[in-house]
Amino acid sequence: MKSICTPRKKYPVAGLLAVLIMLFAFVNDAYSQAEVEPWGNITGIRKHGQLFGFESSIKVISGNGRTISTGKERQRPHYKRNGDEQLVTTNIDSLFFKETVKDLSGGKIKVTVNLNAHADADLNGVFFCITLPGDDYMPGRLRLSGVKDSLKKYVGIGRNYDDTAKGFEINSPARSFKIQFDEPAAIKYRTENDRSKNDLQLYVALKSGVIHKGDTVQREFIIKASGYIDKSPVTLAINTSQPGRAFDGLGGNFRLQNAKADPQVIDYCLQNLRVAYSRVEMPWRFWQPNKDTDPSSAADSGKLHPAVKKAMEMAHRLDSMGIPVILSAWFPPNWAVSGKVNFRPVNGVWGNPLNKDNMDAIYKSIADYILHLKNKYGTEIKLFSFNESDLGINIRITAQEHDDFIKGCGAYFAAHGLKTKMLLGDNSDATTYRFIYHTMDDPEAKQYIGAISFHSWRGWDTEILQKWADAATKLNVPLIVAEGSIDAAAWNYPDIFQEQTYALEEINLYTRLLAICQPESILQWQLTSDYSPLIGGGIFGNNEPLHPGQRFWNLKQLSITPKGLFAMPITSDRPDVSCAALGDNDKKVYAVHMVNNGTERKVTLTGLPASLKQFQIYNTSKEVSMQESAPVKVKNGVAKFKLPATSYTTLISQ
Repeated sequence: MKSICTPRKKYPVAGLLAVLIMLFAFVNDAYSQAEVEPWGNITGIRKHGQLFGFESSIKVISGNGRTISTGKERQRPHYKRNGDEQLVTTNIDSLFFKETVKDLSGGKIKVTVNLNAHADADLNGVFFCITLPGDDYMPGRLRLSGVKDSLKKYVGIGRNYDDTAKGFEINSPARSFKIQFDEPAAIKYRTENDRSKNDLQLYVALKSGVIHKGDTVQREFIIKASGYIDKSPVTLAINTSQPGRAFDGLGGNFRLQNAKADPQVIDYCLQNLRVAYSRVEMPWRFWQPNKDTDPSSAADSGKLHPAVKKAMEMAHRLDSMGIPVILSAWFPPNWAVSGKVNFRPVNGVWGNPLNKDNMDAIYKSIADYILHLKNKYGTEIKLFSFNESDLGINIRITAQEHDDFIKGCGAYFAAHGLKTKMLLGDNSDATTYRFIYHTMDDPEAKQYIGAISFHSWRGWDTEILQKWADAATKLNVPLIVAEGSIDAAAWNYPDIFQEQTYALEEINLYTRLLAICQPESILQWQLTSDYSPLIGGGIFGNNEPLHPGQRFWNLKQLSITPKGLFAMPITSDRPDVSCAALGDNDKKVYAVHMVNNGTERKVTLTGLPASLKQFQIYNTSKEVSMQESAPVKVKNGVAKFKLPATSYTTLISQ
């Protein structure tokens, strides 16, 4: 690097101290950990809680220029952790990959990529790619190692470059990123500038041109990321004068799918969590397989299908605990839909439409199930829905048909003395919000709607989530997140459930949902062995004694929120600290949830009532499980405390 000479200046002691503190914040020789998605993309290296973000991927570019990349819900990967190594196996068409990411010291990781071709292919190339956020590296400079041209010295980052090199390095005042290759490789450096992105991309060739069946490639990369560790204090400001919708508390899904493993998880969760809301399955195809038979008579004579019996007993157990129950149908009987029932997508299309010739029989069949629960078990069903009918998991209807069904089935329920209301939406994710608009604009349907619902698998942008909040406000009904979590394909790679990255992202989303959507409840998917928040007990092949993991402790900490507190506006002046506030001004009870996605930092919370004296504080992270610390004092409406690195923190007023 060329030196830059400047006139000497005298610095006061205080100034030198500030410089030393900043240099200390750039510490490189500390424990670090790669954050790896289960499909193989590395999203950064975390040091002292600070995430130095980038994203790796494997890209296959065909001869005609078509690009396929590793990514969420694009392949069927497998993920496993082995000590300080994370292993991912996946494939793109006939190219099979094994990626191993090993944590080293000093902010470094080693990435080993193995490629095995299972068929011939004519390709432009297979690349290990790194995408860097341009905002972190501007103004910046880059250079290549193992070259003899001008790129061996630092050059500006604003141009595109092609070369053959053994390494790449890019630096800015706040960030440094370096990657070393085990052997020279063709590289492409590209800038991507448009209205939504400002990314920098590095392509490192693994294989180019024609690939033959049986070809193998192994490459190793050493990646180092470092930079300024932001320990800036955080200011949170709550506004208690604008209470919104009430939050009853954490809920859970109890769809039974594993007779051996489900009971232990259900028992543990119901014994150790305050569950405020629940959702169970109506095994409709087993309740009434034939249209012309009377399922109620069969049930009264003791001929309930075992799956129906267990589902009804689950609903009764929850109801007897005072937990409201949502009843949802997945798989329909053949007579209720058009065509052969599709359990998997056909030509990319999920589910079956309802048979319009049998709508009255459909209403009666569902109502008979609810009436049997009421008459034989004393169980009231609060809400009914078809699960993810916008997508077709496994009943597929249009927005108009959704409106018609709510009116038709809702009227049938009312005519037969049922208090059960209809759940508007129950959408597959937040992005399909237009599905509910037709019903929202139908004044005849409103009387039958008990709540609005979506599932949180996708669509986390504030703008999208706000549309659901606005819909609930317009109809003046509760909003329920009927399936809460972050990765609908995670059952394929369940080891990810034990990773800090998954636990932190999940509770961060819930905190944002509380703040933006103001839901009545977020129902965890699930509180059974499917997506279990518990570890061991034979679940996912893990034979350790059953015990809670970080995700469970996050849920338990959320579940201690006092019932019925109202959402209150709260702001954070740091982007890596998410927060949600709830309170009841009459009862003078308040709760604040915070997720710190960075290093340890001091917090000042303002806007609290002058009468408030102290909070209890709880922290959950990879290191501690809902740890209660000394009470946080409140003076003149201000509380001061610390957020541990990469943690979930809750304040409950005393």
